[in-house]
Amino acid sequence: MFTGIFICSAVFPRINVKDPYKRLGISRMASEDEIQGARNFLIQQYAGHKPSVDAIESAHDKIIMQKFHERKNPKIDINKKVRQVRQSKFVSFVFDRFQTPPNAFLVKTAVTFAVLGALTVLFPTEEGPTLQVLLSLIATFYFIHQRLKKKLWSFLYGTGSFIFSWLIGTFLMVSVIPPFIKGPRGFEVMSSLLSYVLLWVASSYLR
Repeated sequence: MFTGIFICSAVFPRINVKDPYKRLGISRMASEDEIQGARNFLIQQYAGHKPSVDAIESAHDKIIMQKFHERKNPKIDINKKVRQVRQSKFVSFVFDRFQTPPNAFLVKTAVTFAVLGALTVLFPTEEGPTLQVLLSLIATFYFIHQRLKKKLWSFLYGTGSFIFSWLIGTFLMVSVIPPFIKGPRGFEVMSSLLSYVLLWVASSYLR
């Protein structure tokens, strides 16, 4: 009389799980040692069932290849980089120099510089928009003083903003933005418009 001994091989319960991390039962932050340990443990448990072993090996290989790809092409955490930049002393200092004013004040400054821009485009002169530029400087002093109520700081901020705006406006026209306003004074007009935008920001938000 023969006694038949049948060994029923266990089947890996997560054999059809698509996510390789879930299939091995590990987190996405698992180290390579943890990945290898999970693979070896499961292989020992389900060694008698070839489809289970294949599923475990496949998940292991996918994770290892993904880790290799991540090391070779590391992702840049944009949010982390932005937080680091925002938290730097220099950027914090710059942001602290700006404050959002009431809407009525914003409208007033926007209308003023929009009118100056329109006058510059409609009435360009051979000497350039000299009058409009002078008016933009006066407007900058006026609006900054309205908010700060300090003559010295208004003068310093106004002068600095005026020089900075014209330097940046001229630089952008020379190096970045092609003049889309045609004519003999197109360059001066475009530089003026860009400077008015920067002067509006300084007049409205600087504190």
